[in-house]
Amino acid sequence: MRKWGLFALGWALILIGSYLAHAVQTSGGTRIEDVRFAGDKGITQSALLYVPPGATPQHPAPGVLLSHGYINTREMQSPFAIELARRGFVVLSMDMTGHGSSQGAVFAPRDMGGPPALRYLQSLPFVDKANIGLEGHSMGGVPVGAAAASQPDGYKAIVFEGSTPGFLGAAAPPSFHNLEVVFGQFDEFAPLMWGVPKGSMVGASPKMAKAFGVAGPVAPGQLYGSFADGSARRLLNPPVTHPWEHFSRAGVGGAVDWFQKTLQGAAAPKDPNDQIWLWKEIGTLIGFAGLIVLLMGTFELLLTLPVFANLNHPMEPVAERRGGKWWLAFALTAAVPALTFYPLMKLGQVFFPMRLFPEWIQNQLLVWALVNGLITLVLSFMLRGGKPRFSNRWVGSTLIAAATVAVGYLSIIIVDALWHVDYRFWVLGLKPFDARHAVMAIPYFLLWAVYFLIAIRALTASLAVKGEGFMVQHGAWKIAMSLGFIVLLVYEYGTLFATGLLATPSEPLNTIVAIQFVPLLAVVGALAAFTYRRTNSYVPGALICAALLSWYVTAGTATHWYPGFKVQPPATGRSR
Repeated sequence: MRKWGLFALGWALILIGSYLAHAVQTSGGTRIEDVRFAGDKGITQSALLYVPPGATPQHPAPGVLLSHGYINTREMQSPFAIELARRGFVVLSMDMTGHGSSQGAVFAPRDMGGPPALRYLQSLPFVDKANIGLEGHSMGGVPVGAAAASQPDGYKAIVFEGSTPGFLGAAAPPSFHNLEVVFGQFDEFAPLMWGVPKGSMVGASPKMAKAFGVAGPVAPGQLYGSFADGSARRLLNPPVTHPWEHFSRAGVGGAVDWFQKTLQGAAAPKDPNDQIWLWKEIGTLIGFAGLIVLLMGTFELLLTLPVFANLNHPMEPVAERRGGKWWLAFALTAAVPALTFYPLMKLGQVFFPMRLFPEWIQNQLLVWALVNGLITLVLSFMLRGGKPRFSNRWVGSTLIAAATVAVGYLSIIIVDALWHVDYRFWVLGLKPFDARHAVMAIPYFLLWAVYFLIAIRALTASLAVKGEGFMVQHGAWKIAMSLGFIVLLVYEYGTLFATGLLATPSEPLNTIVAIQFVPLLAVVGALAAFTYRRTNSYVPGALICAALLSWYVTAGTATHWYPGFKVQPPATGRSR
């Protein structure tokens, strides 16, 4: 039975965590539907629809349209959706065009799908069309602003969360009904969004004063205008960062409070601080951890089958102990990817979106990865010690990697079908493919495989030590892979919290992207160590990690290419 242990534990964590997430997001009898509706220019759009039990055609409920930010998906707004649905609001959490399961591309169409999403929400017979709200985080301000511009009297209140009207030249009406702005004191995008150096200074922004219709600075927390005539205005300036705005009690509570004040008819109003959404995130985090355990358990179980029996081989490290060369390799493994991250992401912008590689952010990540692979090759020759001995069997390794990832993917298909959840926590998010993204992932997988074959070979050759225990090796490899990004983020955010500015103020987007690399690279280290110990080969771990990363990034980021695409600066309003 021991061989089934990790496999069973992985499934247990996935099912327990996913059911917890499901129970929280359906609290009070909310029904969740995965919906598709017609967008403009012949595209199909995607959303999650949250319907509270009291919303019926006989008793229509107020409705709220939510939009996530750049290189995110509809699931990112679940804290708002859960809390609003608990209070009796119908919620439509949309995928912007070019994101998630919505067709189209970033800014194709220009309104990012906001007006069609508003029309769809209005078409639902259980929605009170006279009481509709709009909320968008970061680039999510583009579709909700465009929705407001398309129907100036089709909504009653709007919340810009870490966002701004007319972002990146998007459509927006000259004035909004019942406008609230929630913008963090440490928001990394203050100069881009509001033209001020720091998020704590946003109240002094001339753009804010214009939006509020006042002559001087806007005081956070003060109510301007009147709910009665739709001129109400409020700025909230909590002590949070950009990706923290939609993952905080302050950010979620501010929006909930505003809609309870401006939209009538919610069946179960509650104190804005009465929030349970974090338990859903804890559930999906447990599910994510369960997936990693399941991948390990599946790999171990498959090795017991006759077809994969010849892959079994104890590891044969070269190093006898952790000497100076080992520590140098450890330091370089940790430092080089983090030190090269900003310059190579900038260089990666020349890997323009194209039909085979349509996701600009993933293209930049691959430039970073492949150049790091080249650096790793050079360093491997310079630091060469004893010649490593590997037991590589390419056909068997490829088949076992494919089977392992297939079982992991099956798990997310099951929990999505049963409970409309995936595996995520805050900026970390892994979701199922739609057909378009499944095809898109294939060429990306090939490039990720090149990088991981180089990187994990170097890891196994340089950091494996004879006689090393399971826990010590796993811990060392996870730390080696993620430590550089931990140090980078401590430096960036330590500076931000101390001064109000990132240490690298010109890199807000890539700094937020980097947050994900701490857990992802730790997972890479764990999978590499686990598979190497059992096969004395770097190939299975490399292919599993390549499949996992191409799945993760392709399903969760944004499509830029479309027929007739012209090169333009990539959008920067990200919100993971």
